[in-house]
Amino acid sequence: MKMMSASEAVTHIRSNTRVFMQGAAMTPNILINALCERYKELKNVELIQIHTEGKALYTQPPYSAAFRVNSLFVAGNVRDSITFENADYTPIFLSEIHLLFRRNILPLDVALIQVSPPDRHGFCSLGTSIDVTLPAIQKAKMVIAEVNPQVPRTHGDGIIHIDHINIGVETDQPIYVKQATTPTETDRKIGAHVAGLIEDGATLQMGIGNIPNAVLENLTNHKRLGIHTEMFTDGVLPLIEQGVVTGEDKEVKTGKVVTCFAMGSQKLYDFVDDNPLIHFKEAAYTNDTAIIRRNPKVTAINSAIEIDLTGQVCADTIGKMQYSGVGGQMDFIRGAALSEGGKPIIAMPSITNKGFTKIVPYLQEGAGVTTTRAHVHYIVTEYGVAYLFGKNLMERAKALINIAHPDHREELEKAAWERFAKKSIG
Repeated sequence: MKMMSASEAVTHIRSNTRVFMQGAAMTPNILINALCERYKELKNVELIQIHTEGKALYTQPPYSAAFRVNSLFVAGNVRDSITFENADYTPIFLSEIHLLFRRNILPLDVALIQVSPPDRHGFCSLGTSIDVTLPAIQKAKMVIAEVNPQVPRTHGDGIIHIDHINIGVETDQPIYVKQATTPTETDRKIGAHVAGLIEDGATLQMGIGNIPNAVLENLTNHKRLGIHTEMFTDGVLPLIEQGVVTGEDKEVKTGKVVTCFAMGSQKLYDFVDDNPLIHFKEAAYTNDTAIIRRNPKVTAINSAIEIDLTGQVCADTIGKMQYSGVGGQMDFIRGAALSEGGKPIIAMPSITNKGFTKIVPYLQEGAGVTTTRAHVHYIVTEYGVAYLFGKNLMERAKALINIAHPDHREELEKAAWERFAKKSIG
């Protein structure tokens, strides 16, 4: 590994090349911003990413003239550019992104990453984002790394020897922190309903946000829970500290918390630092349905933007606008469904912040189906639980209307009656 400044390091990136950027809390923004400063010298540089944090200058004029984004997931910092500018989104399961690199479907010229300083054996840690970074650096022709002592040294597969890093740039700054927000009363009602579905000895997958946090708040009396998830967040820490999460019933890495990336507070990063309890794997492992299903009672908790009366789940678009991405929802919904005693759950408020119903007669024009109606089992709102597995279209509509907001049930009943050949829904 040759050490140099960030501005010098990015001179090794040429026009007409493809550059991968590590994401989430590990987004190497010093290198990214230095690359953006070369916008006058570069053209047609394709940037590959999943969820990054930071200003994403490469999506903004004048920098965007030199760069085009091909995002495999869409975060808030690139959302407008995906919709309106010189950027695009590739729909793909998180579990399969590694294939784009390993099969050279998207050959990588450079990978920009952030790592801990090397230990006495010369090994650095990829910190809190192993996800798709590991296959990216294995296939990239050149690896350029920010070497930051504030990056946690995590256990698992995110270890890279300095011999596999071409250029290093010394930095010393905190990694991105995302503070948790306070669940609303609606979130807490949903959380209580979901928690009522979770059995002792279950293996949990959940993401970030108020509803997952509200679920976790309701699990303090549970026993022997395990964690096998793509994302590890602050909400799990109290359950580990209280002995609720032990992982003793898990079949895959018994006793370990398995994740592919972590994002949250500094307390979370301090907790995962040099902690053998937390096992970081790449997304090809954490999100592999065949691996997920081996655990008992896998309970996967995901969200939705809208759900139609047949159970089709849209979780990544608002109409024609690409809001997020397919991500790992289907990986875990299917894995949970195939797990012995598993429960795939979609949890969401019944209405939007503007009062529009999220249970709808039809998905909006242009909306994507993230999870098909054949995969859906449990839908949860603040008004209760709808179990759709094995139900026909009319039975599904009735179950969903029962957990819709009362202000919208009459219009949904009318829509169901008109849609399904005017059959009785009584």
